[in-house]
Amino acid sequence: MRDRFRGFLPVVVDVETGGFNAATDALLEIAAVLIEIDAEGRLLRGATHRQHVKPFEGGRLDPASLAVNGIDPYHPLRIASTEGDALGAIFGEVRRAVREQQCTRAILVGHNASFDLGFLNAAVTRAGIRRNPFHPFSSFDTATLAGVAFGQTVLSRAIQAAGLEWNSGEAHSASYDAERTADLFCVVCNQFRPLFDAAAERLAATPAPEAEPPNPLLEPAPE
Repeated sequence: MRDRFRGFLPVVVDVETGGFNAATDALLEIAAVLIEIDAEGRLLRGATHRQHVKPFEGGRLDPASLAVNGIDPYHPLRIASTEGDALGAIFGEVRRAVREQQCTRAILVGHNASFDLGFLNAAVTRAGIRRNPFHPFSSFDTATLAGVAFGQTVLSRAIQAAGLEWNSGEAHSASYDAERTADLFCVVCNQFRPLFDAAAERLAATPAPEAEPPNPLLEPAPE
């Protein structure tokens, strides 16, 4: 994996929220799906890690958003953690996978990834977390990848265009959406594998450029 994405480990993240503004609206659920690679270089969906999240104090809850994701943040049977505890649990699994895959840090994969990364970073800031294994601003967007590969940018249609199954009854659950996004990411990357192999051959035959100054964002994530 470290050779496939320049030392980055792709991790698919999906969030369910109380609105669209990461600065003011509550994070309610987060799921992270690990990506693995087999001996032949094909990407595979790995384990899923999900956390229900308590709304932060003062966090906005838009009724329209709650109607879409079906979340009752204060349901008595809903077992939820604070943002710090929820992200701490997710980040622990991500850091372990980064080490096992011999990568330097994780990179977020999402469908319309800026949305998920924005809420992730906002929660990290609120919780005062210093050990964030994810790249702070780079990401892989499956809406873009699916648009290039299949001409579809809506997740459900992109999934179907890729030959995968889509269950609308399970949609808008962070774990379900993240798992389908992970499957989509793997399908696209595996189909583009010949381009990757050809590029690797060209680079291997090209003289290496002069050494560049070290980029701190390519250094290992803080432990």
